[in-house]
Amino acid sequence: MGAEAQKVDARRYLLVPRTLIFVTRADAVLLLQGAPDKRLWAGKYNGVGGHVQRGEDVLTAARRELWEETGLEADLWLCGVVTIDAQPERGVVLFVFRGEARDPNMPLRPSREGAARWVPLTGWRQLPLVEDLPRLLPRVLACSRGEPLFFAQYRYGGDGRLEITFVDG
Repeated sequence: MGAEAQKVDARRYLLVPRTLIFVTRADAVLLLQGAPDKRLWAGKYNGVGGHVQRGEDVLTAARRELWEETGLEADLWLCGVVTIDAQPERGVVLFVFRGEARDPNMPLRPSREGAARWVPLTGWRQLPLVEDLPRLLPRVLACSRGEPLFFAQYRYGGDGRLEITFVDG
């Protein structure tokens, strides 16, 4: 079925697909500290992730992003879907993955996105985090393989502050 039959139209609300990955090992979670020259979130900690490329499914994109940004492979599972209203006509759909490192002793490699590091599960709140992580990461860490997904809607209020609404599946 072509774009016309599916009513793909630039005047409709369009979503850009992205992935966000959180890998754990023992009592630590893998976070990426944004490179100092990044346009967004320089120096801030977030999960690993990025854009889904044309022809990729979201799981393949997540695996690719994890490998490109850290050199790791992990057993990943989808735990949530977040819709982000970025503009009136455009947004982002964020596929949030959780995973366990296949080789937890594999050395991490930096990328142009930043440097990944294992952060103790008891210490991540003390780091400079991207604005949604204090609310998102506990949801992700509570996800187990096979459980229902969570869903969330992010929007920015008139004051520019992030508003987050979670819905459990």
